[in-house]
Amino acid sequence: MEKNINGDHHPKPHAVLIPYPLQGHVIPAVHLAVKLASRGFTITFVNTLSVHHNIIESQPKSPNDNNNDDDIFAKLRNQSGLDIRYATIGDGFPLGFDRSLNLTQFWEGIRHVFSAHVDELVGNMVNNSSDPVPLNCLIADTFFVWPSMIAKKYNLVNISFWTEPALVLTLYYHVKLLIKNGHHGSSHENRKDTINYIPGVNAIEPKDLMSYLQATDTATPEHQIIYKAFEEVRSADFIIINTVEELEYETISALKEKQPTYSIGPIFPTGFTKSLVATNLWSESDCTKWLDAKSHGSVLYVSFGSYAHASKRDIEEIAYGLLLSGVSFIWVLRPDIVSSDEPDFLPVGYEDRIKGKGLILTWCNQIGVISHPAIGGFVTHCGWNSILESVWCGLPLLTYPLLTDQFTNRKLVVDDWKIGINLVDYHQNITRDEVAEKINRLMSGKSSDELRKKVKEVRKTLENALDTAGSSETNLNQFINGVKFQIQNKTTRRL
Repeated sequence: MEKNINGDHHPKPHAVLIPYPLQGHVIPAVHLAVKLASRGFTITFVNTLSVHHNIIESQPKSPNDNNNDDDIFAKLRNQSGLDIRYATIGDGFPLGFDRSLNLTQFWEGIRHVFSAHVDELVGNMVNNSSDPVPLNCLIADTFFVWPSMIAKKYNLVNISFWTEPALVLTLYYHVKLLIKNGHHGSSHENRKDTINYIPGVNAIEPKDLMSYLQATDTATPEHQIIYKAFEEVRSADFIIINTVEELEYETISALKEKQPTYSIGPIFPTGFTKSLVATNLWSESDCTKWLDAKSHGSVLYVSFGSYAHASKRDIEEIAYGLLLSGVSFIWVLRPDIVSSDEPDFLPVGYEDRIKGKGLILTWCNQIGVISHPAIGGFVTHCGWNSILESVWCGLPLLTYPLLTDQFTNRKLVVDDWKIGINLVDYHQNITRDEVAEKINRLMSGKSSDELRKKVKEVRKTLENALDTAGSSETNLNQFINGVKFQIQNKTTRRL
């Protein structure tokens, strides 16, 4: 038990935290775990066996390492003393199953089978009478379809963790309004006119909706997950969002009218340095020496994230465009960027042609690379983590959205905040000449100067939010107090 500022006793918060089994969701969840543990929470962090296996396999092996392969938080816990435990559960598929190549099957498993594994884990934790800090909270990624069932069954505070912008959350939250008005799920063709009836959203074009809301086939497992998850979130006791209130004030204000919602971002590792907790699913390459030899702001960083796929044609045109631009670059290219069964996607002899000028990596520590002074711009798929990190590093963006929230994130970056430019216009084919021209606009000249000025302004907003009296810090404190109050109520009712 602990005392709050009024001298009342509250049970210590102990949350089981379960991220969605994708790289872009695991990373902010790890940082959230550390942030909450540093505020007095006990956290039990849960990865799937597949995610855990990939993280461990990606780590460099040393004969001097203590064998902590079963606990990615061991090093952090030993140094900080934070009470973060670690557990793994199956996702319904064997380790050798190619989830990237068989996404439809994988999402069906996550939708129908995964909850049974969560139920078993949580039930065992609740019934563990020897734990001095009983489990009393569930923090689950908003995309899961089972949180209310688990939270209700075990009398846990139900906290929904949203890893994307509030704009994306509120569009999904009001998907029934989009269906009612014919902008999504139409039996014929979705309406193409401006959407101006979503609470907290002034206006948005259909082309800026998430890809799943633009799709005409809504019978997919992904759509069924979305529909169920955004019914589920309405039962949450709290929603926490990895965003900044000042950047999305109207949207967040409208959400707050529905249920308790707290923007607590940006959720970064302490000091914006490499985390002691391993989160990468691929082995990292160290390109520090290569960058050290480059002049300030001269290198373009290119990465299309951990999940979405691009066409072979687009990759080839971007490759030639990089070459034509004359700009030095680091390009992170996953082996499955086109498909798991199509590993040869670059033009023949390309890596020989770019020697000294370009560097192609399978994966890297993104924060470490983009915070290097030699990096001057970022070509991005518009993943939310990448956007927040690039803003923190003062980098203008060249946007190339591929899937899901990335199209809506692009709107925020280019249209609303004016910190980036589109790599290609909507639904136009990419050409190498346009790629080269856009790269040069991003990296130098008047357009580049204007973008950098805007990025500095947004960076300042992020900094202010994380100050002691800033919005994110204030919201985090209010959220924690609310959670403790809810725990007390549930504990009293249980007794």
